[in-house]
Amino acid sequence: MTIKIGTCGWSAKGGKQKYFEYFNVIELQDTFYRLPKVSTAEKWRSIAPEGFEYTLKAWQTITHPPTSPTWRRAGLKIDKDMYNRYGFFRPTREVFNAWDRFNEIVKALKARIIIFQTPSSFKYSGENESNIRNFFSSIRRDNLIFGWEPRGNWYDYPEKLEKILRDLDLIHVVDILRRSPIIDTEIYYFRLHGLGGREVNYRYKYTDIDLKNLKNSVEKYLPRKIYVMFNNIYMFQDALRFKEIIKIS
Repeated sequence: MTIKIGTCGWSAKGGKQKYFEYFNVIELQDTFYRLPKVSTAEKWRSIAPEGFEYTLKAWQTITHPPTSPTWRRAGLKIDKDMYNRYGFFRPTREVFNAWDRFNEIVKALKARIIIFQTPSSFKYSGENESNIRNFFSSIRRDNLIFGWEPRGNWYDYPEKLEKILRDLDLIHVVDILRRSPIIDTEIYYFRLHGLGGREVNYRYKYTDIDLKNLKNSVEKYLPRKIYVMFNNIYMFQDALRFKEIIKIS
């Protein structure tokens, strides 16, 4: 079966080695907040068992403006007169330098899938469309697979969104229990953020019925390769329960 299940971050009590006992993929969140040292990333790669896969969430200096709460959480500080040089895929030296630094971590971890999650403040506009097109048309792909999880009002412009995804060869990353991807791709990547509430509900704990519905939703996309990544407070337990439901090791 071509379904890989994991969590967004090191979720197992007992640290990385304990996580390796249960899952064969992780989406690193460390790379979104603050970049680790290359030597640290190399160590993470070396301690992982054979066949273990790292997917990475792209550094927020590329996708999120300095006014985002996630910058404060990460302790990233820049002068206010430089705020318009970061985030939103802006065509600036700072954004492209951020990609270069992030790409060093990608290589150290031998990752292939990179997830770009944009905040709801990154709304559809001519400028933002131009920025995202310019960014992905300018950086080297080097056999990497890029996924984009848009938030905010992009779904009010489905034709625009679909064209961007197709033109730039991006996976449409979605929470499959909330919406379906709008394009077909060789790989599907689903991030689960809880149900109810607004666009995310991290405090949600999935019920058995939810996970059975998830199984039915996911299996519609077989035999393509599918990633199911839990991103809620109970992600470790929920991911293990989902593994049991679909009976994979």
